[in-house]
Amino acid sequence: MSNLNVYAVGASRNTGYFACVRLLEAGATVTFLLRNPSSMDTNTTIQKFVSAGKAFLIKGDALSEDDCQRGWESTLERGHIDFLFFCVGGTPEFHLTKGMIFTPENLVTQSFLNVLASRPSSCTDAKFICVSSTGLTKTSHDSLPLLLKPVYSWLLAAPHRDKVGMERAIAHFTARPWNAEKDGEPGDDIMGAGWKERQGMPAPGSLQDIVVVRPAFLTDGDCKADRPKKSKAPYRASTDELGGYVVSRQDVAHFIATVILQDYPKWRGKIVNVGY
Repeated sequence: MSNLNVYAVGASRNTGYFACVRLLEAGATVTFLLRNPSSMDTNTTIQKFVSAGKAFLIKGDALSEDDCQRGWESTLERGHIDFLFFCVGGTPEFHLTKGMIFTPENLVTQSFLNVLASRPSSCTDAKFICVSSTGLTKTSHDSLPLLLKPVYSWLLAAPHRDKVGMERAIAHFTARPWNAEKDGEPGDDIMGAGWKERQGMPAPGSLQDIVVVRPAFLTDGDCKADRPKKSKAPYRASTDELGGYVVSRQDVAHFIATVILQDYPKWRGKIVNVGY
């Protein structure tokens, strides 16, 4: 892991940040695309790696295709890009009738499409790790614990429509089956008109080096994996629906940086659910 070169989009805080810190501590080089690089000025953890020439902070907004391209190009200055880590989330606002909402409402989907469209031809072998959520599709929602279903159906409905858009794009570019009748077909308000034919997009079925991580409801709890118990695994990870309630952001970060990256072939091309 010490030789990895990583381009991180949406990693200024939360799961993305925790995962990148683990990568840096393991010796990887990480280039962050940040709307406000100054937010890291007083972060002693990140500044330690900036001083060591292992962390690079690039000013840019993932809603801008040009900024995403500059991030790719900057990361390439450190050599071949091994991984693209995508964890865009934004800061939601509460709306009385709509629950939690993002501005714009297609923040995640459009950021992901911009990252794809701006990818240089020399980076087509970069491996993608994208953080999504459980409960997005009907099949996934049906497996949720009963008490969480209203939360996902109302409170998180708008952010999840956006993440469905990202997963719809991933299904198209990986040639993974998508059941539009059962799981819906995101409209142009999420995907953008003509998204499949956008310049720079990969051919359908060509994006095979990708792992989609679907965490359960995220909490700010400690990383249980750092204090493992002999009798019980710190969390569960499976390509099957788990039906779990919660998982901490730090444990999801542990799964990404420690489990996936140490055995990438096992998880390649899969959607993985993570929860307690």
